[in-house]
Amino acid sequence: MDKHTTQPSLLDRLKAHAASDSIPMHMPGHKRNTALLGTDLPYNIDITEIDGFDNLHGASGILKDYMEEITDFYGTKRSFYLVNGSTCGILAGIRAATKRGGKIAVARNCHKSVYHAIELFGLESVYLMPEMDETFGIHGGISTASIAATLKQHPDTQLVVLTSPTYEGVVSDIAAIADICHAQGIPLMVDEAHGSHLNYSEHFPSSATALGADIVIQSLHKTLPSLTMTSLAHLNGDLVSPEELARQLAIFESSSPSYVLMASIDRCFRLLRDEGRRLFESYNQRLAGFSEKMQQLQHLEVLCHGNDSAVLHPTFFAFDKGKILISAQGTGITGQELSETLRSDHHIEMEMAYGDHALAMTSVCDTDAAMAALADALIAIDSSLNSAAGEHALNNGTLVFSLPEKQCEIWQALESEKAVCPLEQAAGQTAAEYIWAYPPGIPLLVPGEQISNGFIRQVRTLLEKGTRIYSDADGLPKNIQIMHQKNLVQ
Repeated sequence: MDKHTTQPSLLDRLKAHAASDSIPMHMPGHKRNTALLGTDLPYNIDITEIDGFDNLHGASGILKDYMEEITDFYGTKRSFYLVNGSTCGILAGIRAATKRGGKIAVARNCHKSVYHAIELFGLESVYLMPEMDETFGIHGGISTASIAATLKQHPDTQLVVLTSPTYEGVVSDIAAIADICHAQGIPLMVDEAHGSHLNYSEHFPSSATALGADIVIQSLHKTLPSLTMTSLAHLNGDLVSPEELARQLAIFESSSPSYVLMASIDRCFRLLRDEGRRLFESYNQRLAGFSEKMQQLQHLEVLCHGNDSAVLHPTFFAFDKGKILISAQGTGITGQELSETLRSDHHIEMEMAYGDHALAMTSVCDTDAAMAALADALIAIDSSLNSAAGEHALNNGTLVFSLPEKQCEIWQALESEKAVCPLEQAAGQTAAEYIWAYPPGIPLLVPGEQISNGFIRQVRTLLEKGTRIYSDADGLPKNIQIMHQKNLVQ
């Protein structure tokens, strides 16, 4: 560890190189010419794989050392820098752990990139439906019973993939799920994109990296002080080859990785390694103060804050209190309207609004003033609202869905002959495109799934509440792509 703690940071090395008299007869094409281009962007530290700076996809020098620092600190078998976001890690992880055409068990509330992997690798998908949280009308955790039942029914499953924490902060029982998977020799991959902070404080649930998951993908930029597109991939156990994961990362990640982004990863890690305890202690106090203020709310509700608590949500194994999900159900305003009021009247930009919910994403970098401003704004808005009797119905414009009936595999639907169908006439047809709300990027409907009347009502309600719904062909809200009938002959 002495080597790790005494070597200069990547940013210091880049600054030293920028200050040298080295003439850049290499990429990138801006040639660090700040006299021409100015200093608004970090041209002077943006380099390529020159001597002394290693190569991410064949690391044997400083980048290898930096990644080993993270491996040692996190207690993983291998940890990898990602500069194409968590998406490239998810694609590479699924490919490394499955064979083409194999079977994969996937939580149905996974990110789009998981479905893209199923599509690209011709996998057979088996879906795990999250439990329902009846209070807020959102997805709860993935139950251990559903994992056990699915693997008993599908013993040829090659990989289990789930998201924990979810966008809203719901955490599943990763340790127990990992035990169930490993008892059958099946690896577990956890999309922990929204939980990169879980490694650094006992005030939050434990990270999947310490709970037996074989592959864990984390987005540093989502909840830690790191630049957008910076993530980590972690590997544990012996069920997935580290060499194969590295090979797949070289396929799905840029062959020209940004040194600016890698310096951001290194700087983020060093800051939290050296000052994380102090920073997270202050962060926890800010969240506790916010939660106490939320007890004043009469109409709005904040998930697991204020008068709400985790014990009221039996489908949660644990909860990430850094996620602040506000429900406006029954108040006469939508999540979108709440978000717009926060923006226009209080200068607060929320992470997401959908249906009756609005989400604030917090981190160690939120100031006391920022957290106080959010609390005060919610209290002020709450005082102007009335709770309307009879409007507290579940599924009233949320992203909640029942598991659609699968007619064929994703890749089969996408490679089929397609037809355009008016949405109102599409019930009973088979989707040939993805339908999703972004963020969080969870598909409401996946190619190969049957379109139901419930799905059509859900889309209508979300649109009425100001939620933007996307589709591959961009035909909504009027049309949806379906499989041509002749493709459905069994």
